[in-house]
Amino acid sequence: MSLESNLAEEADLAELEQAAPAAGISPSLILLFALSTGVIIVNLFAPQTLIGVIGPSLGFSDAGASLVAMVTLLGYAAGLFFLVPLGDLVENRRLVLHLLGAAVAAAFAAAAAPSGWLLLVFLFLLGAACSAIQILVPVAASMSAPEHRGRVIGNVMSGLMVGILLSRPVASMIADGWGWRSFYVASGVAMAALAAVLAVRLPERRPEAAAGYGALIASLWHLLRDEPVLCSRAFSAAMAMGCFSLFWTVVALRLTLPPFGLDQAQIGLFALVGAGGAVSTSYFGRLGDRGLSRRATVIADLVMIAAMALAAYAGTAMSDGFWPSLVLLGVAAVMLDVGVTGDQTLGRRAINLLRPEARGRLNGLFVGVFFLGGALGSAIAGPAWSYGGWLAVCGCGGAFALLALVAAVVKPLD
Repeated sequence: MSLESNLAEEADLAELEQAAPAAGISPSLILLFALSTGVIIVNLFAPQTLIGVIGPSLGFSDAGASLVAMVTLLGYAAGLFFLVPLGDLVENRRLVLHLLGAAVAAAFAAAAAPSGWLLLVFLFLLGAACSAIQILVPVAASMSAPEHRGRVIGNVMSGLMVGILLSRPVASMIADGWGWRSFYVASGVAMAALAAVLAVRLPERRPEAAAGYGALIASLWHLLRDEPVLCSRAFSAAMAMGCFSLFWTVVALRLTLPPFGLDQAQIGLFALVGAGGAVSTSYFGRLGDRGLSRRATVIADLVMIAAMALAAYAGTAMSDGFWPSLVLLGVAAVMLDVGVTGDQTLGRRAINLLRPEARGRLNGLFVGVFFLGGALGSAIAGPAWSYGGWLAVCGCGGAFALLALVAAVVKPLD
């Protein structure tokens, strides 16, 4: 995972060094948080590029194969709703290490799964355990001053986004060389190594909440009801993630067909171009710190709409030739990732400024809702591709992005 570390380090390291004293968190610790989120998040999005090989090996149809991509995201959402609230109740370092241990066990179980349905169960559990990410983010936020929080969160998010974007090429290259099961073995080893590092370096964070677990879970509804910023930001992010998941679940299938005809390793290289979108994370965080959240969110959502229009053009007969079509589709992928990154970074900054005593629950709700959007996008991907082809996929993605834009225009975002 050294490439993730290098990319995160390149994301304004000089600015991090200047901001760290005021933010109360060192550049090396920010990089550790970014690397940690990147390593863990890989598990959630790797299935999007592996469905083409997992599906046939375990007997899934083309439409049913999208369940492989969907179930990990559903598990993650469940973990965000039912495990992340524990971050407001128990010491965070210990909670992160326990969840990472569970993730390692689930990854190894997925690698050995003898049937498709058992694989879905293990991937659901793996997704739930990966909610450890949303314990790490509030720890980083709690260590930073409010005036620098957007920048710090943005840089931690850069690791998460790099992990999302690298998950596809990494998974493709490992699966191409050693089979899809080897990816989950490699991921389990990587998370075990990460847990060993965090056991030494991760600072303790003792939550402020005094209520019991049942009361914390019951309070989730009250937070959604009483915090309009949380509702609007979570909805916008959910629509953005739906667009993102829809595109990346199907593009691997589209790239195997003319005029592309790419194999699994080449698809992995194509997915690598999207990693360029991660560099925008810190930029959007700074825009939020300057009071430009609404304007920046509108721009991010418009970029997503434009990306889906360009992808529709590049993936149909309207764009002639291998290289012109592939380049245009790559540009669309980068634009999509920039837009989704911007929407999510600005949303995370906004909800981390609401209630310090409920930061774990707020993060759990926010990310849980937007990953439900991602799961919905993955679920729609298979039927849209089977019955309407690439244009239907891009049309559905554009609809998701349009709904995110509507939320940015008519709802309170700050």
